[in-house]
Amino acid sequence: MAEHEKGHKRGAKERAPKPEHVRVVVVGSGFGGLGAAVRLRREGVTDFVVLERAGSVGGTWRDNSYPGCACDVPSHLYSFSFAPNPDWPRTFSGQPHIRAYLERVTDTFGLRPHIRLNCEVLRMRWDTERLLWEVETARGPLTADVVVSATGPLSDPKTPDIPGLDTFPGEVFHSARWDHGADLRGKRVAVIGTGASAIQIVPSIQPEVSHLTLFQRTPAWVMPRVDRPIGAAERWLHRRIPATTAARRGVLWGIRELQVQAFTKHPEELGLVEQLARTNIARAIKDPALRARLTPSYRIGCKRILLSNAYYPALAQPNVDVIDSGLSEVRGSTLVGADGRTTEADVIVFGTGFHVTDMPIADRVVGAEGHTLAESWKDGMKSLRGATAAGFPNWMTVIGPNTGLGNSSMILMIEAQLNYLADYLRQLDVLGPGSALDARTGAVDHWNHKVQERMKTTVWNTGGCTSWYLDASGRNTTIWPATTRAFRAATREVNLAEYDVLRPPRPVSPPPPGADAEREAVLGA
Repeated sequence: MAEHEKGHKRGAKERAPKPEHVRVVVVGSGFGGLGAAVRLRREGVTDFVVLERAGSVGGTWRDNSYPGCACDVPSHLYSFSFAPNPDWPRTFSGQPHIRAYLERVTDTFGLRPHIRLNCEVLRMRWDTERLLWEVETARGPLTADVVVSATGPLSDPKTPDIPGLDTFPGEVFHSARWDHGADLRGKRVAVIGTGASAIQIVPSIQPEVSHLTLFQRTPAWVMPRVDRPIGAAERWLHRRIPATTAARRGVLWGIRELQVQAFTKHPEELGLVEQLARTNIARAIKDPALRARLTPSYRIGCKRILLSNAYYPALAQPNVDVIDSGLSEVRGSTLVGADGRTTEADVIVFGTGFHVTDMPIADRVVGAEGHTLAESWKDGMKSLRGATAAGFPNWMTVIGPNTGLGNSSMILMIEAQLNYLADYLRQLDVLGPGSALDARTGAVDHWNHKVQERMKTTVWNTGGCTSWYLDASGRNTTIWPATTRAFRAATREVNLAEYDVLRPPRPVSPPPPGADAEREAVLGA
């Protein structure tokens, strides 16, 4: 290469603009990401961006638009305490209303200027010299002092690797990527899985399909859904007297706090609830053989308790078959169960959950020692107070390890973590510009040891089931084994003793004029 060409390239590189720098990068625009953005603005932090890989906000409530999609937590508890909604139309809201609520929060708190849509994060790398994060996105690079990962555990669908699936001639899609162009009327549809999505999909599509086959690897405990419209008078009262909305939320919260002991310390107390669930099955399923196949053998609560008034009645219809085993093979349009039973299908819908204990975002985060968060978590996810990880300074996750709930609203946990985020930023302000906090390995291990000790008596560990709460080694790295009040207390403020403080190197001041001559004279004497 000619010398002038080399010089031209060096000059172009030198003239390349520096990446944009912001104080905080928030990844994701679901409840966690939007909540973080609101909290940042309320703390007076405006130098931040929210990076969203999709074309609109909403997170899992944008992605999951399948027929019948709704929340199993009461509406007034499944909303931010700082953004109450007096106009929820039902006691349990559907996906369209929850998504509309998140859009309204975005506008009410002026978040649009901070949000960058279609801006997927490709890589995040900690720069140990400059003490900042280098963030590569689909729309270009930027740097940040702090990263808040709010991608959530229910963002990346998990589809099993089924032999022969590529030979299937019909439509195949996951519940979280519903193909609204697929016409199911008069078709033979196979639904794989019996989780929260499947029990909503099955009764929604059963009346219109010619035949529905449900592949059930493990039956779920399903309780009645006590849902009703919220009347105009109630909504008027909540608008005119906001305290009534707060009181309603408080009652819903208190009831669930009282339930925690049964889930965490005394699972035997769930026996009555289990009997009610058995009665719910018997009321709708008259065939003894089918009823037996739909009755779980594990303690209720070990997997998430599901809510539906329509699921069992749909399974009792003549155009529905239940294969009580997983899907093991596909041979063209023939689906083969693990027990050898076969069925024909025109459409396959996977309701097989998400990458929860192996979140893909962890492969894109590179810490201080040059390894990814996924590598750091190869033996199981763990963090300090569900928020920070050793070796990943100034990086925080919302809905991190062991922050999930089995009986209440995740919004309560998110808001507690936002308190921790706010104090984290205050501590950095006190420490001075360019400072960083890195969770100490000992502190992370101590916190997780306490969590896992508490987990030993919970229904999630002792109930006799295998659930998505457990990782590949059988360790429960998702659920919080105590009350939301206890978690809020544990995340009220940052304890600096649990962190190493990193500071930028101080520039070396040049010696004063004549200092060298004076030093030589002294040495000579």
